[in-house]
Amino acid sequence: MTSEIFTVSGMTCQHCVASVTEEVAALPGVRQVAIDLPTGSVTVVAERRLDAMALRQAIDEAGYELMVPVGR
Repeated sequence: MTSEIFTVSGMTCQHCVASVTEEVAALPGVRQVAIDLPTGSVTVVAERRLDAMALRQAIDEAGYELMVPVGR
């Protein structure tokens, strides 16, 4: 298992949290998604490291922007 933390911009309410959680949780291997709304941080526990492009597409599908850390 691996745990990664990402930042997503544009989330302002619990509906935003639900949308992002639903899209990210649907990615293969994802076991848990936890979002801290005030900071925009998204913690993902998965079987293996997530594919950055698939994660970006999931966040885009939810209507938000993934802020990828340097080197990701």
